[in-house]
Amino acid sequence: MAPEPLNLGLLLLIPYRSMEARVFAALAAAGFDDITPAQARVFQRIAPTGSRLTDLAEQAQITKQSAGFLVDQLARAGYVERVPDPTDARARLVRIAPRGARAVPVAAAIVSEVEAEWTAHLGADRADRLREILTDLREITDPYA
Repeated sequence: MAPEPLNLGLLLLIPYRSMEARVFAALAAAGFDDITPAQARVFQRIAPTGSRLTDLAEQAQITKQSAGFLVDQLARAGYVERVPDPTDARARLVRIAPRGARAVPVAAAIVSEVEAEWTAHLGADRADRLREILTDLREITDPYA
C-alpha cells in the first residue's frame, strides 16, 4: 500500500524549515548566533519605520506578553530598540537597531541563494508559477497581506 500523500501544509512547511535552518546557520557563522526562531518571527515583522508591540504580537499570532518578552530579549542582544512613537506620545515603537540592521543582509543573501537553488531545480517557469500560486493562496491565509 502506498503511503498517504503529505498534506499541503506540510509540503509548505518542509521547504520553509529548510530555508530557515540555512538562514540561522549563516547568521551564526556571521556572529549573530544569539537569535532564536521565535525572536526572528517577531523581528521579521518590524516595519521600516518601527512597529507597535501590539501589532507585532498580532502579526506573529502570539500574545502581547510573549511579544514583549521576545522584544526584550532582542533589545538586550542589540537587535532592536524601543523608541517614542512620533504619532502618539504615550506609545512606543519597536525599531531595528544597528546590530539588527547588520543581520538583515546576511539573512537576505541566504534567502536569495536558496531561491536561486530552488529555481534551478524547478526551472524558471515552474518557480514563477509556484510563486504566483502561493501569492494567490496568501489572499486567504494571511490577514496582513
